[in-house]
Amino acid sequence: MNWISLIIAGICEMIGVVMMHRLYKDRNWKNMLLLIAGFGASFLFLSIAMKTLPMGISYAVWTGIGASGGAILGMIFYGEPKNLMRILCITLILGSAVGLKLVA
Repeated sequence: MNWISLIIAGICEMIGVVMMHRLYKDRNWKNMLLLIAGFGASFLFLSIAMKTLPMGISYAVWTGIGASGGAILGMIFYGEPKNLMRILCITLILGSAVGLKLVA
């Protein structure tokens, strides 16, 4: 259950990042509330996961999902570059988080 909470926290982090971009483009209350809700839920689920999972692994997985997911969403929905080096770097971020879990 804690791993599920951690994955949900990462997905909520991605939502918060997307809403940050949307708020920059269109300042309104809906975008502001969704940004606060996304990051708030992210921290809530991260804290639930950290009750039994080690802090280092939890943080690495959470930031890995958020950073990689934000970059992937930017490529899909906002026309950000989709070059090989960028995809390789995203793969390295995710691989590093998995590697931390494997050696812990």
